Amino acid sequence: MAAINCQFQTPLNFNHKSQPNHHHHHNHNCINDNHNHQFHFNHRKSTTYPTLPTSKFPPKIKSLPSKTAAINKNSSKNPEKWERKKQGHVDYDKGEHHVAEHVSGFRKDDIPRRYRIKVEADKFQKDWSITQVVHKIMALNHGDDIEGVLNHWVGRFSRKNYPVLIQELTQSGSIEHATHVFNWMKNQKNYCARNDIYNMMIRLHARHNHVDQARGLFFEMQKWKCKPDAETYNALINAHGRSGQWRWAMNILEDMLRAAIPPSRSTYNNLINACGSCGNWREALKICKQMTDNGVGPDLVTHNIILSAYKTSAQYSKALSYFELMNGTNIRPDTTTLNIRIYCLVKLGQYEEAVGVFNSMREKKSECCPDVVTFTSIMHMYTICGEIENCKALFDTMLAEGLIPNIVAYNTLLGAYASQGMSEEAGNVFDEIKRKGMRPDVVSYTSLLNAYGRSRQLRKAKETFDLMKRNKWKPNIITYNALIDAYGSNGHLAEAVEVLREMEREGIQPNIVSISTLLAACGRCCEKVKIDSVLSAAEKRGIELNLVAYNTAIGSYINVGEFDKALSLYKAMRKKKVKPDSITYNVLITGCCKMSKYEQAIEFLHEMTKLNIPVTKEGQLEEAESLFLEMKTTDGQPDIITYTKMIHAYSEAEKWEEAGAMFQEMKANDIQPDVVACSAVMRAFNKGSQPAEVLSLLEYMKEKNLSISEAIYFEVISACSLLRDWETAINLIKVMEPMLSKLSTGVLNHLLHFLGKSGKMEAMMKLFLKIVASGAEINYSTYSVLLRNLLAAGNWRKYIEVLQWMEEIGHKPSVAMYRDVVFFAQRSGGSDLAAVIQERIDSLKSRPQNLASHTLRCSPLLASELTEECELHPQTAI
Repeated sequence: MAAINCQFQTPLNFNHKSQPNHHHHHNHNCINDNHNHQFHFNHRKSTTYPTLPTSKFPPKIKSLPSKTAAINKNSSKNPEKWERKKQGHVDYDKGEHHVAEHVSGFRKDDIPRRYRIKVEADKFQKDWSITQVVHKIMALNHGDDIEGVLNHWVGRFSRKNYPVLIQELTQSGSIEHATHVFNWMKNQKNYCARNDIYNMMIRLHARHNHVDQARGLFFEMQKWKCKPDAETYNALINAHGRSGQWRWAMNILEDMLRAAIPPSRSTYNNLINACGSCGNWREALKICKQMTDNGVGPDLVTHNIILSAYKTSAQYSKALSYFELMNGTNIRPDTTTLNIRIYCLVKLGQYEEAVGVFNSMREKKSECCPDVVTFTSIMHMYTICGEIENCKALFDTMLAEGLIPNIVAYNTLLGAYASQGMSEEAGNVFDEIKRKGMRPDVVSYTSLLNAYGRSRQLRKAKETFDLMKRNKWKPNIITYNALIDAYGSNGHLAEAVEVLREMEREGIQPNIVSISTLLAACGRCCEKVKIDSVLSAAEKRGIELNLVAYNTAIGSYINVGEFDKALSLYKAMRKKKVKPDSITYNVLITGCCKMSKYEQAIEFLHEMTKLNIPVTKEGQLEEAESLFLEMKTTDGQPDIITYTKMIHAYSEAEKWEEAGAMFQEMKANDIQPDVVACSAVMRAFNKGSQPAEVLSLLEYMKEKNLSISEAIYFEVISACSLLRDWETAINLIKVMEPMLSKLSTGVLNHLLHFLGKSGKMEAMMKLFLKIVASGAEINYSTYSVLLRNLLAAGNWRKYIEVLQWMEEIGHKPSVAMYRDVVFFAQRSGGSDLAAVIQERIDSLKSRPQNLASHTLRCSPLLASELTEECELHPQTAI
């Protein structure tokens, strides 16, 4: 796996990334401390202290169409009243600093005179700013006298303070406080219903998935004579989308169209997100197409939502394909886009490419700087691979670069330690979460429980489970499964069964993981009766066994000596069309060997061959060798299939000498090798960097008149490439020409790449035209091979010609393909050559798409003519 280049920095960084509103984190207990220094700064002026109001009677404000319009419109005549001034203080003793934003609003000198005279005589009326009011409200609990605070606030007599007050409260995210203040506000005599206030409240309810309340506000605002606008509909669509009610969101769009309000890009994005968050990616794509048809083009947010929809639906390959299409547009990906790409690559097991994307983000921080999510995804990848040290090093790198880990990042590190049973390290991370002021969640407790279970500390595992419930966290099915595994893996079957019963009493139904965990525990405890009971319980609860469960049950039966029941379960598995894997057959073959049933073992080996299942996986080569030796020492003589499987196993383990010896032993035992055996040993030779042995084996096949398959051609070309034996390879390609239409795209691309790598551009282009003439399938990767080799040879004219071919047949070249040739021109030929190439590319892009008469796929006859022309005039072909 590619290593990540970690550059550690001193984690002394005061430029913390702050949330939109920080004033509720401000500490006011440092005023009289000699070591605490408060500072105030105005982002508009260079003065150290906030500027004072210049007008006592600001002009009236008529309407505020959005949540920020109140400040924007007032700031035109009263900038000091509505601008956000930053305030902060530093505690040098603790090494901490806090920055908050302060909004003044209308104070006592700004309210109407009749109200000002009234409050001046009342000593209980306080001239607080809006930010101070918010602080006092947020310091109260939901049941406290919030209205008492509001009724002592002088600023309540100015209705212009109300939208800003609601804005500050909604940004804090406290729905209880915001709702209480909103209800108080509606009872004030000077209150006037406004769209922007209702829009902010609907958005707040959407953030908390309170769909009914959001819908109620939508109807309430109409009773108050407030006509919903585009922002209102967008907020309501967002509310339904967050709760998974995408059909309701579609209905709201129809209501919006009936109200003659044109949908904006935000409307479509919210609607696409509503479908995507439910995993309905097909509907999301339909809306995206409808959005384009209506003249509203997708932006980066739209593309990210589509990618997120694919990710939510586990359509990882489609997400990567969509990303490639996105690269063909003028929209550049951001950090969110690349985070989704890394996530999908990790899920598909493409770890090298995921690390490559991560490293490129770190090298180009100005474009897409990696954030906490990026680091967390790569940490999760290292956890899957079992590389715990790399996971911890990456976590330390994140801290060194000034990023503040969230609870997900800590849980990822905690889960990495738990997966290896490193309970002490997991406990330290758990304590660190609490020291940082975060509250451990269900994932945190479950990971810690799992760590104790894997390290055989059952008492601590149970204590963690009880502590989780005492802290008002409800265990989920993963938590219960972890506790079942903790008991079962340590031989406490009765306790594991009791946990299963407790789970059902709590209303959580067991899943296939619960059943598999109990089956494994039964096998360890040699409780064959319990195995039957667990399988019966799964059947009664309607839980269908999957491959893992079948493998576990078969292994448990074999552990308790019930081979016949294991065999019956295997037959039932095949009857239900659950395809076995190498683990299934390894368990069965091991059981056969324990009971000296070698004929049955050979039958299972033949079944594996029919299903194209490899004999071994990593780490199981010794078991295969042991079985092979036992077969030779008994009456069961290995046949050609057995030898071929052993050669394949050695090839996968990159042991070419053993593979060659097995091949020689097969010939010595008068077993004639076939094409499959020869291709397996050739693959082993190439992996072991023994290409000469591959060519020798090719001569042997010719002597024995063995037919040459596609796999043989592939291995021989690879060997010629290693030996730089161009003559043999070109002669072999001539032999292959009559069967070009029958070869796979992978082999054809391999042939083209071999010729291009050897510098034989003319031969490569001739072969390509012959492939086209044969009618063989040509995909995007074929053109990529051609372009890569042409550019390496400096043949930019032919490169642009191939780009033209791609345009004409519908394979639109990517932006990177154009960028590569321009970069080549700038690097090799200077600005003059770059200008010429850019002009050619611009003319190519501006050509009409309907050029069917000039395409390579128009007819086999045209392709044949091109091939003949290339052979007659080779100097014009390149």
